Amino acid sequence: MRPLEVLFVEDNSGDTLMVYEALEESPTPVKFHLARDGEQALLMLRDRTFDPDLVVLDLGLPKLSGFDVLENCQMAGVPVVVFSGSSNEADKQRVLELGACEFVQKPAGFNDYQETVRRVFQKWGRSKQAGA
Repeated sequence: MRPLEVLFVEDNSGDTLMVYEALEESPTPVKFHLARDGEQALLMLRDRTFDPDLVVLDLGLPKLSGFDVLENCQMAGVPVVVFSGSSNEADKQRVLELGACEFVQKPAGFNDYQETVRRVFQKWGRSKQAGA
């Protein structure tokens, strides 16, 4: 089974570490590609040789926001899950209108955070590979 290719767009190293730890014992191998700002994410997504199975995107990024990434890059067939600290309903509606599959508010507690990460990856991580 080939690894699940995931672009994780996050500037917070603590959040990045929690995602890695949440998936450490995943039965599905995961290959992470990390972008620490919106500009780097756009460069990676515009690279025709890069074909992720899933994009997990924060909204509050340096250089370009998660909204900017969604507005400026077409990701046909690639599920995008916005994983954000925002609880703003308008933010949720906007990302869904811009093509994200789901908006997930980051949980505060460590265990809740890890469980949420596992659920997101289980739900969206294989949708692209299933069609392959």
